Amino acid sequence: MTRLLPPLLLTAVLLAAWELACRALYLPSYLLPPPSAVAMALIQRAPLLLSSAAATFWMAFQALVVAFGLGGGLALAVSLNRTTERAVRPLAVALQVTPVVAIAPLVTVWTGLDHADRAVVALAAAVAFFPLFSGVLTGLKSADSDLERLFDLYCSTPLQRLLRLRLPAALPFILEGLRVAAGLSIIGAVVAEFVSGSGATQGLAWRLLEAGNRLRTADMLAALACLMAMGLALNAAVGALERAVRRRLA
Repeated sequence: MTRLLPPLLLTAVLLAAWELACRALYLPSYLLPPPSAVAMALIQRAPLLLSSAAATFWMAFQALVVAFGLGGGLALAVSLNRTTERAVRPLAVALQVTPVVAIAPLVTVWTGLDHADRAVVALAAAVAFFPLFSGVLTGLKSADSDLERLFDLYCSTPLQRLLRLRLPAALPFILEGLRVAAGLSIIGAVVAEFVSGSGATQGLAWRLLEAGNRLRTADMLAALACLMAMGLALNAAVGALERAVRRRLA
């Protein structure tokens, strides 16, 4: 409770101030609805928002799995050879700094216009790729140098060195990369759905576009609240996994 109470109190104060400001200034609902109107929109559109949130979460989860497999596997491969790492890292950075909106049309064409969900997963995976690649690679190179020399002394095989030294040392970095990538996968899924040009995915981004076109600001804020809740839940799940792993290693 000591950890939860301060943010809950601050949230309650901010919501109360928002409600009072909307009523005192007589703001039109299409410009800024009060929190009570947003809560009503959440209740009234709960089935639709839940189904859309499930669609967005499923695409983000698939993207996170793909990014973890590709980023972690590539980091593991290049960590064995410094020349390969020097060759691959600039390409990984280039992928990270390329805006997802710039490659969205290409990915949509490559995956097929009838498979918008594949485009969303691919684009979200591209967004979440670099934190996992960087975290795994940094972690694999963070093993204690004295222990590295000890493994050399005992003539350990590369597989023994990887499983018994480098992977345990890399776990905190991997989990931190996973925490960052989890949030980015949701962001990537939403942005990818915005720019994919299709409502076939029917995720929360499509609900935002739909409500925005009709000037239903309360519905937009309700969808945003669902996205925030989803991101916080995923972050909390990864945080719980990280704490469990740390306790096991302690």
